[in-house]
Amino acid sequence: MSTTLEARETADEAVGTVERRDLTVRPTGSDRAFLATVRASAVSTLVVMALIGLFLTLGAWPALSEAGPSFFTEHRWLPETGHFGIASLLWGTVLIGVFALTVAVPLGFGAALFISEYAPRRVRGSLVALVDLMAAVPAVIYAMWGFFWLQPHLLPVAEWLSVHLGPVLPFLRVSEPDTLSSYTSSAFIAGVAVGVVILPTITSVTREVFSQAPVSEREGAIALGATRWGMIRTVVLPFGRAGMVGGTMLGLGRALGETIVVFLIISPVFTFTTKPLQSGTNSIAPHIAARYSESGGVALSALLGAGLVLFAFTLVINTLAGLVVRRSRSGAATEI
Repeated sequence: MSTTLEARETADEAVGTVERRDLTVRPTGSDRAFLATVRASAVSTLVVMALIGLFLTLGAWPALSEAGPSFFTEHRWLPETGHFGIASLLWGTVLIGVFALTVAVPLGFGAALFISEYAPRRVRGSLVALVDLMAAVPAVIYAMWGFFWLQPHLLPVAEWLSVHLGPVLPFLRVSEPDTLSSYTSSAFIAGVAVGVVILPTITSVTREVFSQAPVSEREGAIALGATRWGMIRTVVLPFGRAGMVGGTMLGLGRALGETIVVFLIISPVFTFTTKPLQSGTNSIAPHIAARYSESGGVALSALLGAGLVLFAFTLVINTLAGLVVRRSRSGAATEI
């Protein structure tokens, strides 16, 4: 017994005398080149954004200094008389973006869940490729489709909403509800068209996050007796919360800056559109596209000011989305 204790003490002393060795990895030349490339890419992105902001600020300064705070409250656009502002443009931009998200978010989340959780394996790849192909379609194609096909088919829908829901929701009423022309070129139709444009982006991002939910947690939920929907509700959706927020914000950024689709559908007016089903609205991006070629001096500076506001607005939204994503990292809230 004493021999065994002495052997253990000897072993402990030997272990205690072992020096700790720190493992160091010397980066190779390819590692250093890759790291330098990644750093340069990150820095260049920030530099480009800063240069864009500086260009817009310098170009918009004459108009902003002339208009003052009224640039954000004036709804008229008459640079030659000194009365110009983006109040109605900003309101129309937000209104179209809200309608776009109303259409794209539920459809995108539903499509993402179906592809990642319910679609048969043999057709899943084809559905993923189809969604990616929709995201690659040029915006001008969506614009022509929205103008020539979607708008005529949405006019009866807009009329039905105005007639049946107008008495309950006054903002859905239309001044002349007897003619279908009163519903054309509205914020509602433009928002639905933009919603179709951003649908592939939201679907692709959300599906990719849903598909990365841990298999062990999926199987654990099923083993505990959860149904397919119960597993999705307790595992997949909490895991993909950050991806859902990120995909929504990416879609919103695309919706706020969409130009050709809105430009081809809307009928520009410089008033606050309180009736989204009625003809007439406006947005910042198509307004810049429509007025840029004929503008100069203060008018051009005012357009750059509108672009600066849109740039800052999108930057703030993406920053807030980044904070939300950071606080709800994928997988942090999953539970069985």
